[in-house]
Amino acid sequence: MLLAIILITFFVSLKGFNDLKFFDKYKFNVKSIINGEKYRMFSSALLHVDFNHLFFNLFTLYVFSSSIITKVGDFYYLAIYILSLYFGNYYTLQLYKKNHYYSAAGASGAVTGIVYSSILLFPEMKLVFIFLPIPLPSYLIGVGYIIYSIYGMKKNNDNIGHSAHLGGAIAGILLTIIIEPSILIEQTWLVILLISPFILLKYLKK
Repeated sequence: MLLAIILITFFVSLKGFNDLKFFDKYKFNVKSIINGEKYRMFSSALLHVDFNHLFFNLFTLYVFSSSIITKVGDFYYLAIYILSLYFGNYYTLQLYKKNHYYSAAGASGAVTGIVYSSILLFPEMKLVFIFLPIPLPSYLIGVGYIIYSIYGMKKNNDNIGHSAHLGGAIAGILLTIIIEPSILIEQTWLVILLISPFILLKYLKK
């Protein structure tokens, strides 16, 4: 399952690098989606803007996926991936529905959903960054990244799809709880910690 997702994404992205018309036809675009091209909500995940974007998403997906598949199986893994992708794009669509020129590409929403699912399922996991070679609890990095995404979305001064990350993250968290409801009892503190930035986001909207 994981290998199929990686290979399909790689080759479709490669096609998009070399065929601008193909890229434009399947990328996320607000106006096109509103006009009925709903397939873009999914096809955009198979496209990336460059090799760095593609490598980062696929590498992150590879690192976090195997343990989830072992824990919940291929079916639920795929459900988390696809629904995180959809809700990441859906949240973006709602946020930018008045900006018909807004476009995006990439599997970031789906990948983010997988990452946060992994954090919930394996709270003892630690992560290490190249620029900060100190093992840190994954949930602290997870909370920090959500806060960073909220900040980036509010500033809106870069080319990163922060809204897709946020939509994918909340979908990954909620779907994992639905699949493994015991998390609510066994990891109550972790659930509260991960959703607290979203409560902050709701407050900032007021």
